[in-house]
Amino acid sequence: MNTKALLEPMGSWPWWRSWTLILLGCILISAGFVLFINPYKFVPGGIYGMGIVLHNIFPSIQVGTFGYMLDTPLLLIGLLVFGRQFGMRTLVAALITPGLMNILTRMVYPNEAAIETLDPTLLLNGRLDLSNDLLFTCLIGSVLIGVGLGLVVRQQATTGGTDIIGMLLQKYAGVKFSTGIFLADGFVVLLGLIVIGFGIGIDKPASNGWMLTLYSLLEIYVSSRVVAYVLNGASYDKLLFIVSDHHAELKNFIINDLDRGATYLKAKGMYTDRERDMIFLVVSRKEVRLVQHMIKEIDPQAFVVVTDAYETFGEGFKPFPEKNATQAE
Repeated sequence: MNTKALLEPMGSWPWWRSWTLILLGCILISAGFVLFINPYKFVPGGIYGMGIVLHNIFPSIQVGTFGYMLDTPLLLIGLLVFGRQFGMRTLVAALITPGLMNILTRMVYPNEAAIETLDPTLLLNGRLDLSNDLLFTCLIGSVLIGVGLGLVVRQQATTGGTDIIGMLLQKYAGVKFSTGIFLADGFVVLLGLIVIGFGIGIDKPASNGWMLTLYSLLEIYVSSRVVAYVLNGASYDKLLFIVSDHHAELKNFIINDLDRGATYLKAKGMYTDRERDMIFLVVSRKEVRLVQHMIKEIDPQAFVVVTDAYETFGEGFKPFPEKNATQAE
């Protein structure tokens, strides 16, 4: 097991910052589920989605408790199979989150009967009943869960669950990690449709089961996009390909005024069959207009292509990620 994070000096700022962000992420995940997902019977895949399904069959057991029951075996399997690749931070995050969900559930519902039904009209004594705004509720919950997961994953941890299933399928079945998670989450959503939508195994099926399934799929998509945004940030860089005969003026502008570097690429016109140099330049989004106006001023006949640079590493841009850093895509 990788215990490097725990062995760092406890008084160091990186140590405190890392664990504070993990705790904050776990709190946001718990709040997203307890306040905006669980009461409305959305089933957004994963261990906690399965917990929501099982809670509707066995209402006396909280969703967080099902999280422990389902996640603990997966964590043990992950430790046995992946060993040191399976970090202490994942163990802590996976064990904290269900407990926080149970604690928060008891804080926002008035009694045990309300906890069993998870009736949104009783949530915070009715002050947070969003039953008539399910789309808004789904989006808010998705954003909270996505931000929470993103914060946890940025600290090289996960909350366990279907992540471990994806890792196991990748290792033993040759299935891509993302495909493995999709299959696991898809199974949970389908089970939610059967149990909550069709009412198989429960006394009171939801009247809008099909819609709940659609909202669940929307939640999976939105939260995954938010996680990617938290991990990688927005694309603020632009990539320019510039074809011009005024290289000296453009070089002077790029190096001296823009304070950037660029690269010459050998190119050959298909129509003219003429060889010439093409400038390869990466700038920040806010610099694009300046560059475009300057190119127009230097050479109105220039040919320029501007496209998004998904990620840019190197001097003047983002530092290269660590070897074991988790990527969103």
